[in-house]
Order: sequence, then C-alpha cells, then structure tokens
Amino acid sequence: MGRGGENYGKRENAGAASFKQETFPAWARDVKQCEEKYQVNRELGLSSAEVEKRRQIYGLNELLKHKPTSIFQLLLEQFNDTLVRILLAAAIISFVLAWYDGEEGGEKEITAFVEPLVIFLILIVNAFVGIWQESSAEKALEALKEIQSEHADVIRDGKKVSSLPAKELVPGDIVELRVGDKVPADMRVLNMISSTVRVEQGSLTGESEAVSKTVKVVPENSDIQGKKCMVFAGTTMVNGNCICLVTEIGMNTEIGKVHSQIHEASQSDTDTPLKKKLNEFGEVLTMIIGMICILVWLINVKYFLSWEYVDGWPTNFKFSFEKCTYYFEIAVALAVAAIPEGLPAVITTCLALGTRKMAQKNALVRKLPSVETLGCTTVICSDKTGTLTTNQMAVSKLVAIGSRSGTLRSFDVEGTTYDPFDGKILGWPVDGMDSNLEMIAKISAVCNDAGVEQSGRHYVAIGMPTEAALKVLVEKMELPEKYASSSAPGDPQPIQGCCHVWNKMVQRIATLEFDRDRKSMGVIINSSSGNKSLLVKGAVENLLERSSFIQLLDGSTVELDKYSKDLILQVLREMSTDALRCLGFAYKEELPEFATYNGDEDHPAHQLLLNPSNYSSIESNLIFVGLVGLRDPPRKEVRQAIEDCKAAGIRVMVITGDNKNTAEAICREIGVFGYREDITSRSLTGKEFMDHPDQRNHLRQNGGLLFSRAEPRHKQEIVRLLKQDGEVVAMTGDGVNDAPALKLADIGVAMGITGTEVAKEASDMVLADDNFSTIVAAVGEGRSIYDNMKAFIRYMISSNIGEVASIFLTAALGIPEGMIPVQLLWVNLVTDGPPATALGFNPQDTDIMKKPPRRSNDSLITAWILFRYLVIGSYVGLATVGVFIIWYTHNTFMGIDLSGDGHSLVTYSQLSNWDKCPSWVNFTASPFTAGPQVFNFDTNPCDYFRSGKIKASTLSLSVLVSIEMFNSLNALSEDGSLLTMPPWVNPWLLLAMSISFGLHFLILYVPFLAQVFGIVPLSLNEWLMVLAVAFPVILIDEVLKCIGRCTTGPRYSPATKSIKHKAE
Repeated sequence: MGRGGENYGKRENAGAASFKQETFPAWARDVKQCEEKYQVNRELGLSSAEVEKRRQIYGLNELLKHKPTSIFQLLLEQFNDTLVRILLAAAIISFVLAWYDGEEGGEKEITAFVEPLVIFLILIVNAFVGIWQESSAEKALEALKEIQSEHADVIRDGKKVSSLPAKELVPGDIVELRVGDKVPADMRVLNMISSTVRVEQGSLTGESEAVSKTVKVVPENSDIQGKKCMVFAGTTMVNGNCICLVTEIGMNTEIGKVHSQIHEASQSDTDTPLKKKLNEFGEVLTMIIGMICILVWLINVKYFLSWEYVDGWPTNFKFSFEKCTYYFEIAVALAVAAIPEGLPAVITTCLALGTRKMAQKNALVRKLPSVETLGCTTVICSDKTGTLTTNQMAVSKLVAIGSRSGTLRSFDVEGTTYDPFDGKILGWPVDGMDSNLEMIAKISAVCNDAGVEQSGRHYVAIGMPTEAALKVLVEKMELPEKYASSSAPGDPQPIQGCCHVWNKMVQRIATLEFDRDRKSMGVIINSSSGNKSLLVKGAVENLLERSSFIQLLDGSTVELDKYSKDLILQVLREMSTDALRCLGFAYKEELPEFATYNGDEDHPAHQLLLNPSNYSSIESNLIFVGLVGLRDPPRKEVRQAIEDCKAAGIRVMVITGDNKNTAEAICREIGVFGYREDITSRSLTGKEFMDHPDQRNHLRQNGGLLFSRAEPRHKQEIVRLLKQDGEVVAMTGDGVNDAPALKLADIGVAMGITGTEVAKEASDMVLADDNFSTIVAAVGEGRSIYDNMKAFIRYMISSNIGEVASIFLTAALGIPEGMIPVQLLWVNLVTDGPPATALGFNPQDTDIMKKPPRRSNDSLITAWILFRYLVIGSYVGLATVGVFIIWYTHNTFMGIDLSGDGHSLVTYSQLSNWDKCPSWVNFTASPFTAGPQVFNFDTNPCDYFRSGKIKASTLSLSVLVSIEMFNSLNALSEDGSLLTMPPWVNPWLLLAMSISFGLHFLILYVPFLAQVFGIVPLSLNEWLMVLAVAFPVILIDEVLKCIGRCTTGPRYSPATKSIKHKAE
C-alpha cells in the first residue's frame, strides 16, 4: 500500500466509531449539491494538485492489506490443543531420558529414541496441516481484491485521461463508464449519456436482475438496493453510458465494508463441535494422567527413596537416581498409553473419506472439520437466487389473444433453465402456430439483443437474462410449417435455430433503447418485401397505454376496447401476484417517417432516433399481440429437500437481496411457507428485522423464516444471533455480499457454478451443482460420518483405558515393566489405526434424516459408556499383566503347555520383589529359547527380570493387540449384539483386523524389527494362550450391551441410537 493508503488505514481505524456521521449521503442530494460538496466541475474534473492533496487525506483506492499472521505465530497456535501439549511434553521427556540412558551406556538406545522421534513426527505433520488450513483463510480477502476494477476513464485538468489505474482515483474524480466496464469506486451518477444505464450488481446485493440507474435523488434511509443513483465498486455495466462522481474509495466503498466484515468474521472462527469435545476430553485426560502418574510415583517411592527412623524422626535417607529414572520412565509410558496418538490421524482419514463420498454427491468440502459440523446443523440460512432457484430466467406463462375481441388464450411453459430442450409448452395447438403466436415469436426473437450458449453441460445467457429467456421460448414454440425449410442443418447457431430463421427474414435497421420512462424497447425492421415495421416489447401497462388495436388469432386486427384492456390488466395482476415479471408484445406496420430509412445518418428520420424523448411518439398506435410471465424458477428438487429438512428437525431460513413479493411467492412454492399460511410475522425485510424490538425471539420461531432486501450486515447479524443462541448454522451464498456471513457461519456453503471466487474462498463447502438439495444430502452424510467417528473414538479411548490399567497394575504390583513406551506407541498408531479407520465405513442408518439434529454439546461418551469401557479397560489391564505373571509363575495355563522354551519358574513373591534379587541366596535362572535366540543368565541371574522378561513382555503385547482387535468388533454397534450385527456387515473391518495382525506378525518375526521393539517370536502354544486370554473381552461386552439394551430409555438420546437401528 502507498503512503496515502497507510494514512488512510490509520484514519479509518481511528474514526470507525464516527464513520456514519462522516458519510455524505450523495444518493439523497441532487447533482449540483454533490458537485459543491466535492468541489468539482464535471466538465473540468479535479486539478492534479487537488488530486495529490486528496490522496494524502484518503489514500489509494484499494482494499486494506491486513497484516497476515506470521508462520511462527501460526505454528504456536497449533500447540494450543491440550492433547498436542501432552504429547509434546511426553516426547521431550522421552528424548531426555533416552539421551541420559545413552550417556550412561544403557541398552536399546534405538528403541528409546524411536518413541520421541515418532511423536515429534506426528506433531510436525499435524502442525503443517494446521498452518495450511489457517493460511488458506486469507485467500478470500485476496479473491476480493481481484474483482476490483484495474482502470478507469477520468476527467482531470479539463482533459480526458484514458485507462488511469483505478487505485489512483480520489473522492471528487469525474469518471466515464461504458458497457462492459467494471465500476472502480462507489460513485454518484451525474449525467446519463445513453437513454438508459443498467448495472449488474447481483454479486453485491443479491438482486436477480440488472438494475436501471437514474440521476434522481432517493430517500436518505434507502437500502443499498434502493440507491438507484449510485453505482458500486466491483459491479459491472451491462447497458448504457454515463458520467459519475467518485464519492467513496477503498475501504469506505460497499465492497470495502464487505472486506472488513470478512476479516472480522475470520477473526471469530470457532472450533467445530467435535474439536470442542476432543479439547474437553483432552483436559479431563490431562487431569487423569496427572493423578495416575502421581499415584504411580507414590506407590513406587519406596523403591528409590528409603530412610530410617531415629527417635521418631526420619534420618539416613538413601536415594537411587537410577531407580527414580526407571519409575519416571514408567510414568512417561503411562502418559503415552493414555494419549490416543492415532486419533488425529484416524479422524483426518475418516473425514477425508467422507469428503470423497460428498464429492460424489456434488458437495466439494474445502475444510475437513466441516464434514463433521454438517452432522449437527440445526439451521440452514439459504440465499434464494441460484440456490433455491435456478438463477436462470424462464418464461412460465404465455398469454395470447383469442379468436375474437375480449378473449385470451393461456399456455403454461415447462422448463427452469436456458436449455431450449428443457420442457415444452402445454396445450400448444396441434396444427401449429397461428398468426398471433407467430407475431409473438417474431418479436421475441428479433426485438432482442441476448443469446444462449452451451458451456459444458449447462446453457448460459449471453446478455440480459430476461431476453435470453425469450430466445428459449422461441425455440420451444418452434417454427411455423411454412418456414421450417428455412432451418438448415448447417445453421451457424443450432441452439437458437428458430431465432436465427426469424432474424434472417428481416433486417434490423434501428434500435429504440429501453428507458425507465416509457419502459419498453423497440426495433425498426425492414422485411424481405421492403416494408418497414416496428416491433416492441416492454411493461404491459405502458404498451397498452400506447396501443390502439389488438391482433386476433387469425392475424386480423381490431380496436382495443375497454373490456379487452381490462381483461388483459386483470390477467397481468394475477400473474404479478404469482411473482411473475410480465412483458408485453406489440407491433406497428405503418411508419411513414421511416419508409425510406435504411440506417443512413443523413436521412431526416435519423435525427428522430438521436433524441430518446421521441421514442414514445414513434411507439404509439401500436397493435398489442400478447404477453409472457417470466421468473427465476425454483429448482425441481428443492421442495422435497425442504420436506427432508423439516423431517430432520432442521429449520430453513431464506435470506435474499431480492424484493419481498417475489421471495414470498417462491417460498410458498417450495414449501418454506404454506400456500394460505399467514406469514406476516415470518417475512421481514432486512431493515425491518434490524428495527425489530425482539430479534432473538423472532429467530426462535418454529418453521421457516424469510428475510428479503437483505444487505451483507443483515445476514451477518442473523448468523451471529443464531450462533449465540446455540444453533449450528449453515449459510449458503454465491455473491460478494454473502462472503462475510459465509465466513461467520459454522458451515459456509458457496455455489460452484454461479458463485464468485470471493464466496468460494470464504466458504467451507462448495456445491458443484448449485443445488439446495445437495446441502441436505451432505447433512445426512455428515450425520453418518459423525456416528461412525463416535464408534472409532470410543474404540480407541477404550483401548487406551486398557493400556493405562495395564501400566498402573504393573506399577501397583511392583512387577517388572510389562511393555515399553515404543510398543504402546506402535499399538496406538499402527495396530489400532486400520480397525479404527474401518469403523468409519459402518453402513449409514436408513432413517438418519428422520431424527432431530444432535445438540452440539451432546457428550461423546455418556456415563454408562464410560463405565462399560472402564470395565473393559480393567479386563485389558488384568489380561496383559496376568499373562506376564503366568509366564513367570506357571508351566501350564488352561491345559496349554508353556514349558517348551525351558524358562525357569519363580514365585509371585519373588516376581513382585524382583528388585531385591541381588540379596537372594542361591538364586539361579535357566537359559530359555525364543525362536533362534537363546537367553543365558549365568553371569547375572537377576537379569532374568530385566533382559529375560522379553518373552513375557511379548506375550503381554500380543494379548493387548488381540484384545483390541476383538474390541473393534464390539465397536460395530454401541449396544447391538454381534449376533444381530455380525462382523461381515462391515467387510472393511475384517480386512483391517487382518492388516493389523499382519503388522504385528511383521514386527514379531522380522529380526531387525523385533530388536527395535524389544520382542521375540512366539510358539503355537503361546499363541493359543494369547487368544484364550483375549477372547473373553467379547463375552464381557456382550453382557454389558445386554444390560444397556434392557435399561435403554432416558439415558440415550435419539442421535446415539443410530447404530442400534442398523443392527435391528
């Protein structure tokens, strides 16, 4: 930004509070007052000195560049997560201990370093993903800058400066705008060079049609759509030529306000419901880990700190640093066991799989967490234009004159797009078009500057949407039989073949441009016979006022009497009530002034055309032929989608920039409101809502709501209030004006076809087909994904409870450490990963969209579920520690012979007091085999409890892996038995279990990996014991599930029963 821009940025921030008081309402002041206020003459423009002076005050005409968050700051933000901080602490401590062991010449240095390095690797990947997601948020602001104009034609020092860089404009500059120009700043229209000026500002205001501009003042309290004498930065000129005065630049423009709102909304990004729950879980986990670590420390303090009592006071303290470090390592192992390290990776994988499923349904997810948030959406705030409707004008009714005066014929026209083959005209004459219908087709095709093109699979309008819709109508009307031969296969425009034939039969020699006073457009044509005639289309009331005759079905003309006129006006009122935009058609055959005119500028008639005030007199004594009703029609699928939302307990609110009557008619048609429902309290304009005395209660009404003529700040306020009320809000939009609300909503949904880049970048999800029903399908998919995520989160947490129980029991009983941290890390990251991911493929519940949305504060784990997993966890602890003790103390277990390796048996007392081994008299330990290895303890028998525990440790690890595989089967259903929901309902889970067992065999039977993980191969009998100890976990959970089913009631909310319904 230039120096002036910096000054301006400071000025804006300082004066934010008084911004409204400083604004000059140029739209409410006449042209002379505006020139006086900005001290400029439209003929001369500003002087160079004055421009420089104003630039020092106002800065450059560009959007403020907010200082981006530094990479270092983003990196620090990634460690705000509780689980991540616990992991980081565990990794640092593990690394220090590994380093210390290496310095002291300890064994298994590789094993010790693997654990901290793997944890660091997880944290680094997690941080990079987070930074990438955070930085992408800034792209919405960059996309906004791209829609700004780059150049402008300006008058300065009495001279015209062409293509001046738009950023150099200052308030008071005089700018000329032409068709196709992008408006460079907010400006007051001073003078209209052409008879009419139209601007496409739908991306900023949400209006479905281009807006006609004027130089006349409007009320000071007008909303943005009502400021007809203003043109706004970033909008596009589609018709006409005018001179304008720059009133606001940079951040003070309407698009600048949107920029500020996007930035403000991006600052208030909130965590997704799942992230909140995981953070809460992390905080509870931190507390539990801390308590258990302290407890383990206290239980084992006697092993590294001893003292004697002399005269009742403790003296002669003896401290063993080596044993203190050993039990500190156990505490670290406990932390590693308690943290589900694989959970972030599994959640990311599941969400990524969910995005693929959604992409198949035309919902492209830009931010992974939004998949889960969709599942608890309670309110969908939808734009009307382009989302609920097609954003393609279409003729829905055609009214022609009957066979005699005072009769009309009405035809319903099918189709909702610009596709000429989309639908037909109902009740069309079997014997083809009559003369009256031919004239309607001719006027629609010739008095028309638009076109239709095919773009990929879609048809798009070139020019005014209303005129493009008329071209599509002509194609549906087809050609009269007498002209059918004129349409050849080699037609240059096969999509508009009929229109091309009509245009080929005549020659357009003059155009009477549309203007706001007469509200019509006319063309003078030269037919093949050499006769001149005038074809006119425009507002029906205005054409009737200037018409003297009507054309009947057979082509004859009769005088337009009062009865016929009243009948046409009555039909017009009925069509307008249905929110149809009506256009009338008329023609004139006798044009004496233009009898010899052929477009020559020297012809006397040409002077008549140069003055638009003559157009009304030229378009007089017309012959009225009929009218059509056009609209932006609702999509066919939307009505059913609205019904699905109601069944799913999701409220639909329509927020549009369009006018109230049109929006209400569409809302009744798609089912947001009933056809005869009183919607006085449900339909407000944005301004009425902002003035409402009780906004919150208005938003809390059951059923649908409508907000029309809504500005960006209205949309933001509605979303903000809904979020404050605890609603989870999905907001749809396609325009620049929607971007701030998209950013603020829990789920921002942008349109893929009609959406601006600004809206897409501000969104969480993009609809490839711009269809509202796609959102509803995505919500169903989000609910299913959440149910499945709940299943694997419960599975992983229950597994971790088992690991904590195992380490705690080891410490409490005083036996040697059963499993080392790197083994637990392997189980958490690798062995548990595939089954947890496979649980994400659980089949979707058939009635998932017939249940109310889950509350965002619903617990992931209920008290009953926690109790169940504490029971399961306790069994895991008993099983892993038990198998360790059995190997040391027994030769057989349940008839399985364990003496094959030749290991020595010890008593339980010896095992629990193994640290006192050096004081035992005549203690010996026999060598034993493990695969090809032989472990000998001749030099130091006490090593039998250190290096000799490798076989018992392997048995403990194998039991843990096996139990967790069986436990994944338990997680298929929250409380459904495996008898009713067998494992093969999710074949991916069986494959995942095979992969996990395969990975476990890999580290067992590949010597290098076995050395890294401190384990040895097991024999067949040892595997039989492992399975015998592991299998009961299924039986225990089946009993607990049975109790849960018998007592199901208030404990379960509908959302938590979804998997059970699948099973049943």
